[in-house]
Amino acid sequence: DQFAEQRLPTISELNAAAPDTPVMVTHLYQSVLLNRAALRAAGINRDTPEMPGGQIVRDHAGQPTGVLLAAPAAGLLYATIGKAPLLDEAGQLESTRHLLHELNRFGLTSAIDAAGGFQSFPQHYAAVTRLAEQSALSVRLAYHLFPQVPGQELDDIRRWIASVRPGEGDEWLRLNGAGENLAWSPADFENFAEPRPELADHAASDLEAAVRLLAENGWPFRLHATYDETIRMDLDVFDKIGGFPNGLRWILDHAETISPQSIERVAALGGAISVQHRMVYQGRAFTERYGPERAAVAPPIRAMLDRGLTVAAGTDAPRVSSYNPWIALEWLIRGRTIGGLQLYRPDNLLDRETALRLYTHAGAELTGEADRKGILAPGYLADLAILSDDYFTVPAEDISRIESLLTVTGGKVVYSAGDYEGIAVPLPPIAPQWSPVAHYGGYHQPAEPASQAGARQARTLADAATDSEEQRQWRAARDGEPQTPLADSCTAW
Repeated sequence: DQFAEQRLPTISELNAAAPDTPVMVTHLYQSVLLNRAALRAAGINRDTPEMPGGQIVRDHAGQPTGVLLAAPAAGLLYATIGKAPLLDEAGQLESTRHLLHELNRFGLTSAIDAAGGFQSFPQHYAAVTRLAEQSALSVRLAYHLFPQVPGQELDDIRRWIASVRPGEGDEWLRLNGAGENLAWSPADFENFAEPRPELADHAASDLEAAVRLLAENGWPFRLHATYDETIRMDLDVFDKIGGFPNGLRWILDHAETISPQSIERVAALGGAISVQHRMVYQGRAFTERYGPERAAVAPPIRAMLDRGLTVAAGTDAPRVSSYNPWIALEWLIRGRTIGGLQLYRPDNLLDRETALRLYTHAGAELTGEADRKGILAPGYLADLAILSDDYFTVPAEDISRIESLLTVTGGKVVYSAGDYEGIAVPLPPIAPQWSPVAHYGGYHQPAEPASQAGARQARTLADAATDSEEQRQWRAARDGEPQTPLADSCTAW
């Protein structure tokens, strides 16, 4: 949807553009494209075995074409990404500083790292730990620990419990708990181009063992759960162990198809939900598989808030969505995919203040820090941003174009641009030089030519007409009224 051709590049196009440089293009959690040089670098050939849950697409002679599919699991994609060359220690430090600076570019001053595939503690946390020791972090980080090896999850959790405690650290770097997987078998996948995966028979018992161990030791946790079928199993396990009478903090991530019954159960068990804007990119695939009615409440954010749940918003970056938070905020307010498909009805959209609260104060609630950050008030941390546009008045379709002009974390200017350019201390040049970011910069924000102002106005009017018609149809369906086309129902223009 982001390209004029409305398609992915082909392998032959990648080979022509970069015959000797390995290139890998990831498409959500659905597929990976590798040019010829990347196949060689990754060691993928006709003798490479298939991985359960993934597919190496091959030609008539059995040679890999360069297309890898998640079918439906993303393990093959993770494993291929993991074959990319590692930077040395200095390179890891500098690339991490540049990544955090890129987040500052969009006004971010805090982030939650929900962990993920192929990251082991403590070795893969060394760069942020070293930067914290040097007082060189520009984003406050609360991180989670994710067991990486199937069958050894409990061993990892026991080792963590013996060495670190949630909440330890400081306002810059702190452990927030375990997750977003506690065991591999209870996890589902968010590849909406494929059918919902069936969980293993032992998924519930694996989850129970992990949750009991964490609860007994006072460890907060979060759980990846896309589908209501997974969420119901999770909640059954929580009920079986007797809930969390000591107020243990726990979070469900994603929850696109959570049911009203499960929302009630989450509330009764004292849980929170973290939502991400994956539907901006996967909404069309979800709609094609499950239909527009289910897509209209995937996830049912308004129902979660109406029930009184703590709901926070994030991005799930970098593999499945952009790290740009303003795309996520526009999604909460407009409910559209990046290709313009209207997913949500008015009853599942948020006003701007509520959406912003999900991205600020609610996020601080997920880390237990709502008493000192997430709002601008005396006694709170000096984290703020001056934005390129007024979030509350800019046209809704331009919210995703907002950036920061000045970002302050802990009272220190960490990013400056425009009228404030030159105030922040510049970072060293990006290394290594082969990095595309060194040549093309970070997130690409295309400027809209002034000559398109008339087309933009026409689009705005068309959007308003579409919204009006959608609301009329929604009311008619709700009240059982005949759905007369809008033009036929008007007596005057």
